[in-house]
Amino acid sequence: MSLLRTVTALGEPDARAAVTFLGTDRVEVLRFREGDVIRYATLGMSAQPMSDPTAMLADPVKGPRAELVLSVRGGLADTDKVLRPLAVLAASPQVEGVIVAPGASLDVGEPLWPGAPFTSVLVAEPGGLVEDLELDEPLDPVRFLPLLPMTPNEAAWKRVHGAQALQERWLTNGTDLRDPSRKSVPLD
Repeated sequence: MSLLRTVTALGEPDARAAVTFLGTDRVEVLRFREGDVIRYATLGMSAQPMSDPTAMLADPVKGPRAELVLSVRGGLADTDKVLRPLAVLAASPQVEGVIVAPGASLDVGEPLWPGAPFTSVLVAEPGGLVEDLELDEPLDPVRFLPLLPMTPNEAAWKRVHGAQALQERWLTNGTDLRDPSRKSVPLD
């Protein structure tokens, strides 16, 4: 179902890759091209609900479900190497027991693609590019969460000042968040 919603919103994928981590479900990353913009979307993260890491037992039915979407300008960097880091982020709820939600930072500990100035992403609010996918009760809807690449300095600044303040800083400075080689926004 997530595939149908993604294809309806973004068109047919022109490439896909699959990754399976020990003890997790398979995660696919699909690539979509629209003009000079390339979008990468996960598929499989929403197969299981995310559960509270402090819960003694994970609920197999209830809990938030999500897929991740990253948009970058094509032709400026080898962004196709982001497939594995995106799959790692999509598997993090199963592997690390985290709930991925708007305002959260996700860090892969290495550049998102070769030469990228980003090692982490800010999870943005859903509902813009791909609408939520309603599932039958009692299942929560699948939310398609945009990812905004952050430089290490931006990630550190966000930890102190919050996601909203960083997004306002980007907006005030006219930051092109799709530029795969952009510099950090001024933070002083």
